Amino acid sequence: MIIKTLTEYTPEIANRIRELLIQLSRSGKDRGEIPKEWFDDLISSPYHDMLLAFDEDNKIIGIATLSIIMGPIIRKNAYLEDFVTDKSCRGQGVGTALWNAMLEWAKDHGCQELNFTSGHGRESAQEFYRHKGAEIYDTNFFRKPVLSE
Repeated sequence: MIIKTLTEYTPEIANRIRELLIQLSRSGKDRGEIPKEWFDDLISSPYHDMLLAFDEDNKIIGIATLSIIMGPIIRKNAYLEDFVTDKSCRGQGVGTALWNAMLEWAKDHGCQELNFTSGHGRESAQEFYRHKGAEIYDTNFFRKPVLSE
């Protein structure tokens, strides 16, 4: 297995990432294809990256999307948006390899913490995070759409 940063768009890569995101969230099915512009923005940004885990056949078997967030007290933190390994290879070290790559990415970008959320009903993911030493904070997550459709 090898971990690489996403550096180019291809329809095949986009389709595979979408397949993995559907495994992560049922709502992924309803959102359609990921626009090429999203990939272009991600690849060109100094503040965002997607890490890809590849198996020996060069198939993408896991992804993690990371962003740098800025705050006045703790200047830089990393934020994990999407983290999923293919269901066919869970429990085989892919998640741990991506986790270690995420922590290295955060360090390389001068971040002090890695922040993320994990929804209710995701007990195996939450156990993974606890096992990796992540602390759970008692908080509420809010979402407010800002663009009208």
